[in-house]
Amino acid sequence: MKLRPLYLGASIGIVWGGSLFITTWLSYFTGYGELFLKTMAQSIYPGYSITPLGSFLGLVYGFIDGLVSGAIVAFIYNRLIERGNK
Repeated sequence: MKLRPLYLGASIGIVWGGSLFITTWLSYFTGYGELFLKTMAQSIYPGYSITPLGSFLGLVYGFIDGLVSGAIVAFIYNRLIERGNK
């Protein structure tokens, strides 16, 4: 069974972007996940911060990151499946 790169990428992008968005708001109000966000998200995504504006920036960055990563994974998976069926 082949994977559709765009669909897998969009799915992962929605989950990762949504996770960053929700975690940013939780951290903004409660401090939950602050170390994770400072260590990971702020070091990877330029301009990201634990603020309301940063949550929307994280949503966009996370979606794009997930979209590209998921599409690459699906592409590699499909190539390996093709080789295995020969």
